[in-house]
Amino acid sequence: MKPRDYKSVMARRGEIMRASVGIDYSKYSIGRLAFDYERMMKETGYSLEEVKRIQKEANVGNTPLIELKNLTSLVRKLSEPGYGARIFVKDEANNPARSFKDRRASLSVFHAKRAGYPGVVAATSGNYGAAVASQAARSNLGCIIVQEMFDSRGYEQPEIAEKGRACEAYGAEVLQLSVGPELFYMFLLVLEDTGYFNASLYTPFSIAGIETLGTEIVEQVRDLTGKDPDYIVSTHAGGGITTGTARGVLKAGSLGTKIIGASVNLQGLHMASDRDFNRKSFTTGHTGFGIPFAVWPDRSDVPRNAARVLRYLDGYVTVTQGSVFYITEALAQLEGLERGPAGNTSLTAAFALARTLPEDHVVVVNETEYTGAGKHPYAQLAFAKKMGVEVKRGNPKDEVPGKNIVIPERPEQIACTEISLNKLRESYVRHACSSLGEERKLSQVDVEFLAEDSRLDKDEVLRLLAENEVVVE
Repeated sequence: MKPRDYKSVMARRGEIMRASVGIDYSKYSIGRLAFDYERMMKETGYSLEEVKRIQKEANVGNTPLIELKNLTSLVRKLSEPGYGARIFVKDEANNPARSFKDRRASLSVFHAKRAGYPGVVAATSGNYGAAVASQAARSNLGCIIVQEMFDSRGYEQPEIAEKGRACEAYGAEVLQLSVGPELFYMFLLVLEDTGYFNASLYTPFSIAGIETLGTEIVEQVRDLTGKDPDYIVSTHAGGGITTGTARGVLKAGSLGTKIIGASVNLQGLHMASDRDFNRKSFTTGHTGFGIPFAVWPDRSDVPRNAARVLRYLDGYVTVTQGSVFYITEALAQLEGLERGPAGNTSLTAAFALARTLPEDHVVVVNETEYTGAGKHPYAQLAFAKKMGVEVKRGNPKDEVPGKNIVIPERPEQIACTEISLNKLRESYVRHACSSLGEERKLSQVDVEFLAEDSRLDKDEVLRLLAENEVVVE
């Protein structure tokens, strides 16, 4: 029997990953850092038409695009004459497990069954777990969800608890853990013990499953407005929705659409900290995931992450927790749509963005998800107070993550803060340099890959490599 201590299991992670995903990532390597991304997506993924067929059979996709006329009207009242773009929202709560993650789960579970795996495993805060469990149920596959849920005192986020109940409702076995390094360790053990498929958020199957979201948005906007969307705003965490949607938009031929990522600002909180874990009211879609995964995507649970947002982002903004709670209530009371919380992060950013754009522009919010007792703002705010976080009305600019949540007093206080993409791109190259260890040498193919992956000019990449004492041969 193989040793099961932490160090031994982590040493076997490459072997476990290869067996559980069925991809030989090494064959795509073309340099020390470089790999053939598009070849990987093509050879291990599915064509767009195949994905559409699979998702139709799984009752996934073809969700409505809804124009938020009342919120658009409010935006125009707050804007200069002639400004206030039309806001539409892609209502992904119409999927079987009621979020966009049904798209990635449908393809991952289909592939797992076709490849002969007896079941699927996912590590998730919950929404993706529910999607995987739902698809596994209809495919008669076993399903185990590994969920980081508690702090050391045993307190659980109401949103995470809600998601855990959803996973169990679909028949999945849910392993609930406390915050810390145990999550990945337990995930690897479960994969090794069961021989199940790793339904990772970051495989080519997962990203290919989201491409239909991008194509549908473009086709629906064309039908409703006679033009392509000007902006698509996606809630950004690990990068899957941003990457997959953008790839779908390009496949639909909408080359001028700007892709914007939006995250809740949780600056100063450490995601793996026992103290900080329950001092935030958003379990995903925040900067604790958004920035680290943007600047070093291969920190994921597969050797090569297929979600590579810097290739696609045209802008990245943050919003406050209190502003998202405000917009969540506005969506319900002005549009009759009770959704959230994660999708309302992108809606909050879109609300602020629309004020700066002409009336004939179209902004699409990507996307909605279901709400529920534990995901409702009131449950989240009550839990925040219990954890010692002050909740008050005021100016959202005064919000300090982990200390307070400031609910805006007026809609014109809703704003977003721009994050410098150039700084993120430079940080990406520096992380690449740090990964090299003592042998700090790269080839021209690595330089070209870094330029493509970061969307930096090749000369800029060379400058950053020189600053980090990396030699290009």
